[in-house]
Amino acid sequence: MEDDVAYTDAELAALDSISREIDIDAPAERVWELISRPGWWANDGAVEAEPDLRYEDEVAVVTDSTGEYRFRTVALDEPRYAAFRWLGTPSRNSSPGTLVEFWVRDRPQGGVTLRVLESGFSGLSEDPAVWLRERAGNDRGWTFELAAAKEFVESRATSGS
Repeated sequence: MEDDVAYTDAELAALDSISREIDIDAPAERVWELISRPGWWANDGAVEAEPDLRYEDEVAVVTDSTGEYRFRTVALDEPRYAAFRWLGTPSRNSSPGTLVEFWVRDRPQGGVTLRVLESGFSGLSEDPAVWLRERAGNDRGWTFELAAAKEFVESRATSGS
């Protein structure tokens, strides 16, 4: 994404969030075990069964090879909805960050659809070029993270873990 591209206010508003979804061949309860975990998506491309996760008061801190990521749990409605505030990343130590929400919806043919909505990018900086750069990385990242979630949940469902 070019920094010198001019966007209208309406275009910037549309870019303030990212929405993705993926079908997973597992029950909602199995998907819930993953999505209710703060920061499960902060990883090196594969979901960790035993992540480096600790709590500092009410803030979950996930550490991986790229650094520490901080999250505050906003809402948990088992097994259908989880929301987290992404407070800080190795490249951005600011608060508040984006809101990351997950929905789990049963599919008529079995399994579920997992949907993610990350919103609030425009609150990361007054300069659109700054927050659009962070959004671009996350836009690509959610495709990979949902695929990693699918692989993790489905492999655990078949292995009985």
